[in-house]
Parts: sequence; C-alpha cells; structure tokens
Amino acid sequence: MKLRKNAVLVAMVCAGATALAGCGGNGGGGGGSDDPFEGDSADQIADQAVKATQGASSVRMAGTAKQNGATITVDFQVDEQDRCKGKMSGKGASAEVVRTGQQLFVQGDRAFWSNTLKGQPGAEQALDKLKGRWVKTAPNEQGTEGMCDKQAFLAAMDSDKSERSGMKKTGTTTVEGKKAVTLEKKKENGEKFTLHVAAEGDPYLLKTVTEGGKAPSEMTFSAFNEKVDAQEPPADQVVDPKALGKPSGR
Repeated sequence: MKLRKNAVLVAMVCAGATALAGCGGNGGGGGGSDDPFEGDSADQIADQAVKATQGASSVRMAGTAKQNGATITVDFQVDEQDRCKGKMSGKGASAEVVRTGQQLFVQGDRAFWSNTLKGQPGAEQALDKLKGRWVKTAPNEQGTEGMCDKQAFLAAMDSDKSERSGMKKTGTTTVEGKKAVTLEKKKENGEKFTLHVAAEGDPYLLKTVTEGGKAPSEMTFSAFNEKVDAQEPPADQVVDPKALGKPSGR
C-alpha cells in the first residue's frame, strides 16, 4: 500500500509556501539613528532578509495558515544535511515527521491516516496497524515529496521578486526577545504583508504575517544554524508500508 497525496499534506506544504511567499513581499526597517539598515531602502532590506534566511544552514519555521477555510499549523526544523523533525495539524488530523538522510518517517493519528489511505484496498485494516507507529518511506514518495526539504520550504521566498517590491519601513518591534525592524506592503485588494527582520546580527527573517486575502498566515523563524536533533524511531515502532494491506494475524 502506497502513501498518496491527501488534503492534509497538500495543505501543509501550501501553508509553508503561502507564508513564505507573503514574507517575500514584506520588508523590515526602523527609523532614526538606531536604524541598522540606515541608507537601505525597504525593498533592499527585504532582499537581504530573504538571502540571509536562505543561506542559514538550518532553520525552524512555525506558524499557521488558512487554506480553503481550514487552519493548518506547522512546526518544522530543517537543515541542509537532510535532517528534519516537525509536526503538522489541520482539519482534525495531525502528524509528526522525522527525516534522517534518505529516510522519512511519518507518525499520524487515525484521522491523518484515514485521509491518507482513503479509497485504498485494506485501508481499514491498516488504520489499526498504524496506531502509535511510524511509517518509513522515501522522501520523494508521492504524498511526501518536498516535506523536510529546506530548499523547497524556502524557495518560495525568491520565486517572485515583485512580491517584495514597494515595501515601506514602519518602525521596530521585538520578536521572541529579539529586536526587529518592520516592513509592510498593502495591496489594492486589501491584503497586507508584514515582515520583521532581525536588527542585530545577520538580517534573518524573524516573523512574517499575511492579513486579508484568501490565505492569511503567520510564520516565525528561529533556531538559525542550530543542530537538528533528528533520530530514527526505534525499529519496533516502525511499520513497512508494503505490509499495511496484508491481513492481520500470523
């Protein structure tokens, strides 16, 4: 039995992409002599923030986004060595994900697997086998492609540079104890992008907010360049997906 793309996974990926696309349209800034970006335009600051965040060896991204009326929550920590761990939830379902190199492990609740395996032979039998277990699969398996891929998560920030043009500096704030400069961009349709950029050290993205429009979202970024402690689950807790459709019993 194969994992296949489902509403929860698609929404999770879209949530991350939407938030990052929104943040790509934002910029950060501050005023006065304390402005660490003095002399730079808001658009230039936004460009610096995107490049700095993409260049980090690892990052944690946590937040929420609405897709088709449903709120999707994600919390993933990823690095450039294909290590990742995270959680996602939405539409009454939730799952945890761990990636160690070329192996990806997914543990979901009954609602998650019910959505994932819907319509497949042996789905009901599989649900009982999956309780409290991890499913081992390849990162490029249909339904899990792009998950735990740092570059895939962050690529949307630079997919449309026009999204981060026309920004305005609006002041300073604090994000999780870190000083940040704030940029905003308002569209004619009422959608508003807000981007908070670290005002000390590297100009990393610290938080992005998209208000209005069809996909409001909020995403925070932290744990830059920190080790991702992703470890394979114990072998006795891992299920081979090929055996999911087989009858129970010995």
